[in-house]
Amino acid sequence: MMSAPDVLSVLSVLREAGSDVVLAGGWGIDALVGEETRPHQDLDLLHRHEQEPALVAALVAAGYAQTVDWRPVRFVLSHPAGPEIDLHPLEFATDGSATQTSFDPREPFRYPAECFVTGTIDGTPVRCISAGQQVEFHQGYDPRPADLHDMAQLRRVFGVATHF
Repeated sequence: MMSAPDVLSVLSVLREAGSDVVLAGGWGIDALVGEETRPHQDLDLLHRHEQEPALVAALVAAGYAQTVDWRPVRFVLSHPAGPEIDLHPLEFATDGSATQTSFDPREPFRYPAECFVTGTIDGTPVRCISAGQQVEFHQGYDPRPADLHDMAQLRRVFGVATHF
């Protein structure tokens, strides 16, 4: 499991390495909501593609090792104590928007500049993606219980419509 102190520790390591990351997934939703609402198996992070070597080196120095490699779409680093970090490389445009390669290279994931917002983990400001972007990325698949929980949090706090 990945706790709030674990998340803040990882973010500190990455900040010291000069890596600019954005929370997505379940921790991204909890950051938007401003509280930890469920246990988390992993931490989803979006990162600047060009910062990837420094980011990986910092995580390896902190005891993480690569366990999944589906680049350029995503890759996973795991710690022997259990926490996993699911990394998603982004290419940023000059207007602040970004794209992430998908398994269908003709249809990349798109991140408008305004989807990059600030939330909090244990009262600490963190960068995350917006509620609208979270809803956008939680479509087109059968939801797991965690996904149902996460969308319920967005409805509860932001009053956004979700499809499940």
